[in-house]
Amino acid sequence: MSGHSKWSTIKRKKGAIDAKRGKIFSKLIKEITVAARQGGGDPDGNPRLRSAIAAAKAENMPKDNISRAIAKGSGGGDGEAYEEILYEGYGPGGVAVLVECMTDNRNRTVADVRHYFAKSNGNLGENGCVAWMFDQKGQILVDKQSISEEELMDLALEAGAEDIVEDDDEFQVLTSVESFNDVRDALEEKGLQFVEASISMIPKNTIDITEENIAVALLKLLENLEDHDDVQKVHANFDIEEGLMEKLS
Repeated sequence: MSGHSKWSTIKRKKGAIDAKRGKIFSKLIKEITVAARQGGGDPDGNPRLRSAIAAAKAENMPKDNISRAIAKGSGGGDGEAYEEILYEGYGPGGVAVLVECMTDNRNRTVADVRHYFAKSNGNLGENGCVAWMFDQKGQILVDKQSISEEELMDLALEAGAEDIVEDDDEFQVLTSVESFNDVRDALEEKGLQFVEASISMIPKNTIDITEENIAVALLKLLENLEDHDDVQKVHANFDIEEGLMEKLS
């Protein structure tokens, strides 16, 4: 499945998302707050805020939490001053890793990220060392039980989607960044519930991980990064064979 990041699917299979729901909500609230502070509290005129709200809804965040985060961001005042940073590096098996951070202390964050890479026999690289291996795309994941592939393809492509990719349990709808909101809105109007809906970094090609020790080390690196309070998203260009993934899960 070249070009499809499996990390979000793997997290669900390992149960990491349900186990860390509170931390995920904290990250989403931070993104909504910053988006509202930078572009205003009206999602119709703030594409970044619309995307953040869509991501929060996909994680079943209560509406009151979303509303409070928007109010906090658009209400003015000093608040937290967050800096957005993208770190790049290589993990076990030569897997390219992108780490999106939002931090109020750059020195703390880079030290922690570098530590996690080194601990997993990877290394933090220079800016641009792996970003070229990814394309920024809108990504909407839809449960396969909720719609047929043919119907989804008709809806998504008509709304401006670029491609539909079939995975084990879900369909991945890929869009340009510019078309993401239109496609998401069109699918939402048809009553579809999303497993995930966000702007993501999609790998152009993936590395197959077949050795258990490398898979264990790689997943531990990604989990450590995801668990850090300053890390918003992690992207990596790997795939793990289904049998090995079931064993690790």
